[in-house]
Amino acid sequence: MSVPLILIVLAGLAILGFVLGRRRSVQLVDGDARRLHSRPNYHGTSVALAAVVPAFLVLLGWLLIQPIFIESRVAADFPEDAIPEGSTIGLVMGDVNRLAAGLQTLRQTGALTRQEIVNLNAGEDDIRGRLGSIGLALGSDVSPATLEAARQMRLTEDTGRLAMTVVVLALAAAGFGFVLSRISADGRARNTVESVIRVLLMLAATVAILTTVGIIASMLFETINFFGQYPITEFFFGTNWAPNFRGNSDLGIIPLLWGTMYISLIALLVAVPVGLFSAIYLSEYASPTLRGIAKPLIEVLAGIPTIVYGLFALLVVGPMLRDYFAQPLGLGSSGSSVMTAGLVMGIMLIPFVSSLSDDIISAVPQSMRDGSLGLGATKAETIRQVVVPAALPGIVGAVLLAASRAIGETMIVVLGAGAAARLSLNPFEAMTTVTVKIVSQLTGDTNFASPETLVAFALGLTLFVITLGLNVLALIIVRRYREQYE
Repeated sequence: MSVPLILIVLAGLAILGFVLGRRRSVQLVDGDARRLHSRPNYHGTSVALAAVVPAFLVLLGWLLIQPIFIESRVAADFPEDAIPEGSTIGLVMGDVNRLAAGLQTLRQTGALTRQEIVNLNAGEDDIRGRLGSIGLALGSDVSPATLEAARQMRLTEDTGRLAMTVVVLALAAAGFGFVLSRISADGRARNTVESVIRVLLMLAATVAILTTVGIIASMLFETINFFGQYPITEFFFGTNWAPNFRGNSDLGIIPLLWGTMYISLIALLVAVPVGLFSAIYLSEYASPTLRGIAKPLIEVLAGIPTIVYGLFALLVVGPMLRDYFAQPLGLGSSGSSVMTAGLVMGIMLIPFVSSLSDDIISAVPQSMRDGSLGLGATKAETIRQVVVPAALPGIVGAVLLAASRAIGETMIVVLGAGAAARLSLNPFEAMTTVTVKIVSQLTGDTNFASPETLVAFALGLTLFVITLGLNVLALIIVRRYREQYE
């Protein structure tokens, strides 16, 4: 049974458990719900949770562990003399995984039956061509050992999937029946349901934290591999970015960092003043009717896909800056430039600063405004010396959010600023950012173990450290001003 079908069955059991549990609790007290310790809905919910939660957790754990277990078992059985010279068991297992997935696809599409897959001969049948017909490319011809390992993997996966279905459904049925049979008028169903929900909320928070740790660990591991092949000093202090997949690459990060910071700075110079001033106007001067119309219109900018902004930069802003500023001033002749990407990215970031700042300024207590006006200050003086400083911690957070978005933006940079890694102060020259190069280094048919590919993880980790530093700096500023105005 497929995983979606198992989930549908679990959802059906949950609904059925809720209905039967609720009905049984009411029947036990002859329809008088006041004699129940917990309301009928809690009894129904307890049956639904007992049917779904343990089964779902087992299903999730099974899906995570089974591939690791099967791959390690198949790798252990793979004959060492069948590993090609210069290759590793890890690379061979990559081919085995792709071949196993291809055989499964061929079977699902009806191109091959189960018996035909069993009878495949690596030397006679054009397995590579068959997989190519469904869009799955293999790096080399299929050897008998690889084909046998793929067959073993598919067989073990089928067996594991069947066992998983039986275990999960049996566990759901057992939980369903056990809790339904123990419903009583004095049963503490409310306490049980609230405890289970509290544990689920804690698990959700734990998953979010562990996901972050896992992402950092995976990037750190590959970054260490990269620095094992490329000097760390040349990466952090090199001023030339010239990757060459045939070797002898220059992978200095400074030109990429310069392009990232330059474009982000221009974007923030556009977004912060416009967004902050519009927020002050909407919260302090605009009528409720105008604010109700203008604020949603500004927030529409946040919903536009970044590819649309990129096309806007490529077709409108870039040629306009080139024709009216760059060429007349003798600063360049290209429509792709730092200024193009920065301006368009700044427009994209306006809602982040404006909407968040508006909410924060509106939350400043009215008593602070009244006190300032009562002492004789004008409205402008009250805004400048009372409202904005009181809202400063939140405004800093909004600016930080915009800065993080600017540093991580890719699509607008690709279409608006080009892909040239260079050190220049001219804002009308093409440059690129760290995120763009991460994408370019990981696309294409390249050797994943080469420094030219692994450098993407070092770039990503460096960007993460920079963003983390910005967060820590903003936190220090927020705490300092929050103490002053509390």
